[in-house]
Amino acid sequence: MAEPIPEVRSIEELVGRDSLRELCRSTYELFGVSIRILSARDSLLADVHREAQVCTYVNDFPSGRRACGRVVGEASSLRPEQSAECVDCFVGARYVVEPIVHDGRPVGRVVLGPYRRPEAQVGSALTVACPEADPTVVRERLQALPAFEDAAARRITAHLRRVLELLALSGHRALAAQQMQIASVRQSYRELAEKNEKLEKAYARLQELDRLKSNFLATISHELRTPLTSILGYAEMLTSGMAGEMNEEQLEFARTIHAKGEQLLRLISSLLDLTRLEQGAVQLRREPVDVRRLLEEVRSTVQPKAQDKGVRLDVECHCEHRPHVVHADEVALGQVLTNLVDNAIKFTPEGGTVRLVAQPVEIEVEPESSAEQPAMGLALFAATRPGIEFIVEDTGIGIPADALAHIFDAFYQVDGSSTRVHQGAGLGLSIVKRLVDAMDGDIEVDSEPGRGTRFRVVVPDAPPADEPV
Repeated sequence: MAEPIPEVRSIEELVGRDSLRELCRSTYELFGVSIRILSARDSLLADVHREAQVCTYVNDFPSGRRACGRVVGEASSLRPEQSAECVDCFVGARYVVEPIVHDGRPVGRVVLGPYRRPEAQVGSALTVACPEADPTVVRERLQALPAFEDAAARRITAHLRRVLELLALSGHRALAAQQMQIASVRQSYRELAEKNEKLEKAYARLQELDRLKSNFLATISHELRTPLTSILGYAEMLTSGMAGEMNEEQLEFARTIHAKGEQLLRLISSLLDLTRLEQGAVQLRREPVDVRRLLEEVRSTVQPKAQDKGVRLDVECHCEHRPHVVHADEVALGQVLTNLVDNAIKFTPEGGTVRLVAQPVEIEVEPESSAEQPAMGLALFAATRPGIEFIVEDTGIGIPADALAHIFDAFYQVDGSSTRVHQGAGLGLSIVKRLVDAMDGDIEVDSEPGRGTRFRVVVPDAPPADEPV
């Protein structure tokens, strides 16, 4: 709801003083008569005049100064409400006072003068007010005042009144528009503040739910590991014959129990890893990592699965021209590569190929901007730091374009149907993304359905822990 426009009490609330002074100046240049504009509060807002010779003369006498003060005070304090009124001066001059009205209420007044009427004469008022003054001198200097008939003087002040009232009307409209704009901004601000408060509450609630979810997953995962370890242990004892000889069908059942238990244990381990990463409980270590040796360990880990599926695994390390040692967290980096290669093998059909490539790269370091040195000015001198680029690409089924933005979300699966062929809980890539972020690295994915997927992981060569970063 728009707030009511405050009541206008004086002309300066609607018209600026500069505009008032300019209006007085132009009137003075046209008619040569002094103009003053006073507010409804008796403040002098604009004054353009030149002291008349007759005024200078009579002000040389104490009685003349007092008399002039009374006349000026009477003209300044006169408050006509609807039409102009005149004030006579003892030297034969005259002032016209015109009210400025807005919304039916006087908001100021225009004072024009002194001027003389063509027939004006020096009378007995001079002798009473200033007996020291010479009437002949007063009469001569009175002739220097601009001469107007009263009707002409009133037309001048009436014209000024209309101009000022139009300016006041325009100012009032501008004030109304401004008030409406302010009211609209305030309303928008209130609505925005309310929405922001709701968002803050929702965000706090989501944080609390996320914390509860993480605690729940951690608790459940820990509670499941203990009985699951016993199940795996007993299944191993059964398959080893410690509980007696079993026929082939019984042995197959025990092996299935053990395989499914191992699958469940991997899921629980992934849940624990994700929970620790979300809670920031994983502390990464910076240590020298032999890239060639790391690639060979990843190959030896996933090679059996590739052979069982009939997928060719190629591992390449192009670090001939630079030391193939990078300072990073070896366990985290190995987990990232193993997970990506394992996924690539999972989604590549028999006869396909999976490549794991490592090569050195230079990573641009964005300069810090400041008031003295904006970042754009430093772009030409951007520094670089060494790093290692790992590429995992396959000739598998690929990922649809609409799923690429979600593949790093926890529990997200491209094929979420109950009849999906490929097993998994959708945690692997989420863990990979969090580990890469924790190493200040970057991961990108490019895929085309039916032609394969390419993951690119760039890890900066961080200095050892005992060296400054």
